[in-house]
Amino acid sequence: MELAFLQWIFRLLMVLILFQGVCVMFYYTPNTHSSRDVMTETLQQLHCAKLRQKFSVIKPAKSIVLKSFTQDLSDFMNCPYKSNQTERELNRIRLQFCCNATETLMLTKNNTADNQTIPYETTTKKKPFQMTAALHSMLPEDIPWSGRRLGRCAVVGSGGILKNSSCGREIDSADFVIRFNLAAVNDSDVGMKTDLVTVNPSQLRSVYKNLEKNPDPLLKRVSVYGNATLIIPAFAYTFCTTNSIKALKVLQSIRPQQPVVFFSPSYLRMLDRFWKGRGLREVRLSTGFMLISTAMELCEHVHVYGFWPFGSDLQERPVPYHYYDQGTPSRHMHKMPEEFVRLLQLHSQGVLTLHLQPCSSPGVDLENHL
Repeated sequence: MELAFLQWIFRLLMVLILFQGVCVMFYYTPNTHSSRDVMTETLQQLHCAKLRQKFSVIKPAKSIVLKSFTQDLSDFMNCPYKSNQTERELNRIRLQFCCNATETLMLTKNNTADNQTIPYETTTKKKPFQMTAALHSMLPEDIPWSGRRLGRCAVVGSGGILKNSSCGREIDSADFVIRFNLAAVNDSDVGMKTDLVTVNPSQLRSVYKNLEKNPDPLLKRVSVYGNATLIIPAFAYTFCTTNSIKALKVLQSIRPQQPVVFFSPSYLRMLDRFWKGRGLREVRLSTGFMLISTAMELCEHVHVYGFWPFGSDLQERPVPYHYYDQGTPSRHMHKMPEEFVRLLQLHSQGVLTLHLQPCSSPGVDLENHL
């Protein structure tokens, strides 16, 4: 009887021990996994914070060791983006105080007088241009978006990193899209929507010659942008002026629905002074960097695509300089790596969003990147 009782007690203890083990499995194992997840997430956050701090400090581009730089940058691009409204507004105020794109980005009837002298952007030694009544009559009344803040802007550079990026629908979902040098558009990688596109006077001189006699090639080229505004640096150098005015006359007479405007050289000079005061030394800012600066003043959120100055991407795969041709950079004129370092700093500070990887899915909502 006593033995039977002891055996029963033993079996009961075994059941209790087994039950306790099951309880440990059900109640403690998840917590252990949760703790590990929290630890992993914390380490990832610390790593991202370290990279964010690293890229927020400007270092000369020539000091970059590309392999280690792209590895760290690849990790950083996989970190959650942190928008910083305070930094955005500070940069907006600085740019507005210095340059005031809202009022002075382009020459208009309101900010330019008939018979006014227009000094050239890049030199004070050349005789300034004298505004004529005929040209003044062709200027727009005012800057089209004067007095209103643009929403989410996509600034689309021409970098080969955009090739096979699948960013077209993402770019087209922006409120305002800026492109450069009559770059090709497509649905897949760079999108079709265009609100503002630059025309390089060198293109007018070398590609679209004899505009008065044969305007068709230029008309065909600009028609792909719909009614987007075409903006030309007509007073950057003296050689730019004649062909720029010819293009304005031809396009305004044949495609009046498509505005053609000229950069204000005084605005570009002030912008040059602004960035040189912050250590960016180059013969002339690239047009891309100029209009990213403009976008930081005019737009609520700025998304930058196709700005990548190196010969290989973040996965060390070769990329062309342009996504649409085999062009090469002008080493003398622009310092693209130095400009890129500053864009990366602005990204790390939460001022703008720099896109350097293929877009994750077609039509991704850009609000997730704000």
